[in-house]
Amino acid sequence: MTSRASRTTARTSSEGRAVARTQTLLKGEGGAGTVRRTVLPGGLRVVTETLPSVRSVTFGIWANVGSRDETPALNGATHYLEHLLFKGTERRSALDISAAIDAVGGEMNAFTAKEYTCYYARVLDADLPLAIDVVCDMLTGSLIREDDVDVERGAILEEIAMTDDDPGDCVHDLFAHTMLGDSPLGRPVLGTVDTVNALNSSRIRRFYKKHYDPTRLVVTAAGNVDHAKVVRQVRRAFERAGALDRTDAVPMDPRGGTKAIRTAGRVEVLGRPAEQAHVILGMPGMPRTDERRWAMGVLNTALGGGMSSRLFQEVREKRGLAYSVYSYTSGYADCGLFGVYAGCRPSQVHDVLKICRDQLEDVAEHGLADDEVERAIGQLRGSTVLGLEDTGALMNRIGKSELCWGDQMSVDDMLARMAAVTPDDVREVARDVLGRRPSLSVIGPMKDRQTARLHEAVA
Repeated sequence: MTSRASRTTARTSSEGRAVARTQTLLKGEGGAGTVRRTVLPGGLRVVTETLPSVRSVTFGIWANVGSRDETPALNGATHYLEHLLFKGTERRSALDISAAIDAVGGEMNAFTAKEYTCYYARVLDADLPLAIDVVCDMLTGSLIREDDVDVERGAILEEIAMTDDDPGDCVHDLFAHTMLGDSPLGRPVLGTVDTVNALNSSRIRRFYKKHYDPTRLVVTAAGNVDHAKVVRQVRRAFERAGALDRTDAVPMDPRGGTKAIRTAGRVEVLGRPAEQAHVILGMPGMPRTDERRWAMGVLNTALGGGMSSRLFQEVREKRGLAYSVYSYTSGYADCGLFGVYAGCRPSQVHDVLKICRDQLEDVAEHGLADDEVERAIGQLRGSTVLGLEDTGALMNRIGKSELCWGDQMSVDDMLARMAAVTPDDVREVARDVLGRRPSLSVIGPMKDRQTARLHEAVA
């Protein structure tokens, strides 16, 4: 069992000035990790989860910036910057950065999303000081040289081309545009060929200085770590770069907002030679802070979250109309999406869409059976625990929790929230979400008459 604790300690300098605030957020018991948070001068947060029983550590730095923070002209800048931070600092070349982690058998990478960016390294516990030094150096000392920008532009354009060559991936970008239009959340994380070609070092450097302030960063470590040692090492690395000079700065609050998606009945079709058509039928979901998200998770799992789900059974098992069919949710600070994806032969698109629409309407009107709800809760609880069996997953959990919610929830609390969902809770969410008129995104070799009929699927 993991229990909450609220003990707070403040270390002071010899002059009596507070220099750090440390809290024990979750006290680990029964094998769970102890989670602690320290806020350093300059507003930098350090959050760790200590698991003495493992020999590895995943260290990460989360930045509260994603593609939704870009103007249309800067679309792709966040992801471009992610690449450039690996290209070198005053202390290390790009080769030095990768060789340092390779030399100890570790792995290092990064990812950019619509609302945050994360840089991380996974190493043996004995090599954690090295990982801290390398990753912190990257985040605080990137040179962002024009030559590096020009070289990396080619790699990013190839990444865009690779995504475009995978319609099963590309259709998710199309669905975001269908639902959110030319808004920051509706634009692709990678940017476009035109916007990437237009970016230069000065524009990216200004973006970097604005969004990589310590108040916008969360430093995380999960595994066999000593919290106090991690804090000292991180502080030393950031102070070396002069990044903690603003001693009165405070951490940025989690994103907020009340944006509503009112899109209904929109259809976007992108013609492309392929053997399959890739379709997403969906509607507005809910923000990640909505208390009904637990019921939404159960609903999503029962509809399209596994082999026993309704959509898998109806579309694949009973009729063999698709190999891949599933549903998913995306929750942002102020809005959300719910979608049903299927990849099928172009001639089967209309049959697949009718089955999916019929299932959504049936659940919206009648809800789920009690055994479906019970099975979905069990699946969610099991997958949640199994998904946290490595230090990388734990680092992701505490980092996202701090950045997106400003708090930590124990695994036991999460499991309890799932178990408390009732069929009535799911029925209410189904009426609210699935009862709306859907929109549709399709990529594939669709003929004109097929495209004309697609509007019937959302009528």
